[in-house]
Amino acid sequence: MDLNRIKEIIGSEDDIAVHYHGVPVWIEGIDDTGSLATVSARGTHDHRRVVAIDALTED
Repeated sequence: MDLNRIKEIIGSEDDIAVHYHGVPVWIEGIDDTGSLATVSARGTHDHRRVVAIDALTED
């Protein structure tokens, strides 16, 4: 996924399905470089992790 799309998803009020290696996640934010995103598992907001934005997919 690219940075512009991630920004759109973060700013959207819609529920947009995003996955990290097949696991549904919420995008909580992006870093200053625009190459990493903080995500957490959908439904729990536990287990936050920082991942490369190009590893995120949209369904």
